[in-house]
Amino acid sequence: MTNYQQKGLLKVDVDLIQFIQVEVLPGLNVSEEHFWESLSEITHELGIENRELLVKRDLLQARIDDWNIAHKGKFNLSDYKKFLIEIGYLVPEGDDFSITTENVDSEISLKPGPQLVVPTANARFSLNAANARWGSLYDALYGTDVISDDDGAAKGKLHNPIRAAKVIAYGREFLDKYFPLLVGSHSQSSQYHILSEKLFVTLVDGTITELKNKDQVVGFQGEQSRPSSVLLKHNHLRVAIEIDDKSAIGKKDTAGIKDITLESALTTIQDFEDSVVAVDAKEKIHVYRNWLGLMKGDLSETIEKAGKTSTRILNADKEYQDLSGNTISIHGRSLLFCRNVGHLMTNPAIIDKEGFEIQEGIMDAMVSVLIALHDIHKKNIHRNSRNGNVYIVKPKMHGPEEAAFANKLFDMVEDKLGLDRNTIKIGVMDEERRTSVNLKECIRAVKSRIVFINTGFLDRTGDEIHTSMLLGPIVPKGDMKAQTWIKAYEDWNVDIGLACGFSGKAQIGKGMWAIPDEMANMMEAKIVHPLSGANTSWVPSPTGATLHAIHYHEVNVFDIQEKLRERTRASVDDILTVPLLSNTDELTNAVIEKELNNNAQGLLGYVVRWVDLGMGASKVPNIDNIGLMEDRATLRISSQHICNWLEHSILTEAQIKLAFEKMAVIVDKQNAHDPNYQAMSADFDRSLAFQAALDLVFKGKTQPNGYTEPLLHEYRRKFNEVQLLEE
Repeated sequence: MTNYQQKGLLKVDVDLIQFIQVEVLPGLNVSEEHFWESLSEITHELGIENRELLVKRDLLQARIDDWNIAHKGKFNLSDYKKFLIEIGYLVPEGDDFSITTENVDSEISLKPGPQLVVPTANARFSLNAANARWGSLYDALYGTDVISDDDGAAKGKLHNPIRAAKVIAYGREFLDKYFPLLVGSHSQSSQYHILSEKLFVTLVDGTITELKNKDQVVGFQGEQSRPSSVLLKHNHLRVAIEIDDKSAIGKKDTAGIKDITLESALTTIQDFEDSVVAVDAKEKIHVYRNWLGLMKGDLSETIEKAGKTSTRILNADKEYQDLSGNTISIHGRSLLFCRNVGHLMTNPAIIDKEGFEIQEGIMDAMVSVLIALHDIHKKNIHRNSRNGNVYIVKPKMHGPEEAAFANKLFDMVEDKLGLDRNTIKIGVMDEERRTSVNLKECIRAVKSRIVFINTGFLDRTGDEIHTSMLLGPIVPKGDMKAQTWIKAYEDWNVDIGLACGFSGKAQIGKGMWAIPDEMANMMEAKIVHPLSGANTSWVPSPTGATLHAIHYHEVNVFDIQEKLRERTRASVDDILTVPLLSNTDELTNAVIEKELNNNAQGLLGYVVRWVDLGMGASKVPNIDNIGLMEDRATLRISSQHICNWLEHSILTEAQIKLAFEKMAVIVDKQNAHDPNYQAMSADFDRSLAFQAALDLVFKGKTQPNGYTEPLLHEYRRKFNEVQLLEE
């Protein structure tokens, strides 16, 4: 149904041509002819190599499958490791080196802090994330369970002064802990003012004091005698005390403080991949268009709430005066990465001369960087990278050859678009097993442009299951984090990053807190990430970013990294220890049924929104109606786990199908409030989402590396075709 037009050797969807010509190219020193000629050259030069790399993935998996069948029930780690070396899955580790990445923005190199991941297909989410550089501590506390409902402090439709008092007390404790006074407490403050290039704090008893560390004062807004904002810094993060004694909160505060705002989401990944649905030109253009708005600085979204309409735009930078009266500009937005698609998927938006759909990662690289030229060349207040970089996260790469291929792709894009070498900075997701065990050599392949490595437990577990599918049954999903490989994998990522010189140059990241409504638990648990030496970690919302930022005040990550340099490096042998279920007889029927139902419910809850509603990421209620942030990575685990237990006769096809039908009824009830939702249980045979979910399990063994994208794309395209015919 796609309408193509010839562009040199490429056949291109006419809507994509129009988008590039009318929306992207104006204002850039790149002609339409040059762009399409360049993309054609890159496509035809690298497309073959891309496909060959995918063939190698399959060949390696086939060799591993044969070994697994031969060694089922008699696994020996030493023999396994020798085999992986023999087939080239595990490559020799080269000499020590340090990355040579230069000119990195400080949010990445020097400022540990939270990171958001957001679907670029949703303009509102994209804007919220970009604007989450600064967050209200008062709002984050008042609206979440970090502040308990005890003693009359429950949230409600009306303002609760008891809860508000708890929030203010928490805020003053925060200030006392990280910005202590020489005398007294911030809870006793009555006035903040600037005099003789110093910040003074007057207490309610008339005592005048200062911060213990005077160097923590950055600047102020308003009058020196009555500043409206006082900007402080700690552990490379800034905090603003917002003062307005006429505001609803400030007029009841002894010092007129209306809020405390925290530098929160320092960086954000605008995602083209796991959290979006983009299976054709139309959906892909929608993603690109929002990225264009972010890079030009003019993205906006009209919001309707409670009968009122407002327009959301990108925040401007903040202006302060330093203590000497000089104007200083503070970045008002999160520094944006974009996560391109990996090497696997293709897109029908462009067809090459051989009739192949373009490798989507190639298309993403060229189009996303072309769009980013608007940011590189502009000087206005909405600039993303002040150092003139384009930050691209590259997911789902398998081993050093694929990292080297990404480097070659970025080299070519830079050359075609007239950019200096290594303008494109790369983030490497350490979420595939062959990348994990060869991480040092993957980093070496991109050592002059790398700014980010990040563990991804969800995808990494899915790949673990698929790689070892035929070796034996895998432990229940809930037991996975207690397995030998996972701690070694998380530690290895930090150890290798530090050994390769990441500290002070690049991010070492950790994964997502997936329960957005349980912020109290997050505050208890997620401090482990900065304590592990990670200078960034994923959070599910701007509110989560503001709260998680407190952990980076509590932990000086660079001090932790310095100590970790001395520890013994994690063991690759531990990483290669397969999480096999030692005794299936220990699995009772009740345990098996619970595992199946949990996996099936989560799988269906995600797939039905993906296929029918075009939602690539959302808060999906689990079987206990607890909302979990889900994307394709969680789906990969669930589908591969059921497939593994089916393969080893713990489950039967009939048992699985019955469970899916039962869970579909539950998922339908959980989504009954949505007028656009189509119930799967109304007709299982006609529900494309239900059939897709079954295929993900029953065809899971043959899916490349256990990925869900090929089947999801197939069913989403079918759904779009049906919708088009019905129109």
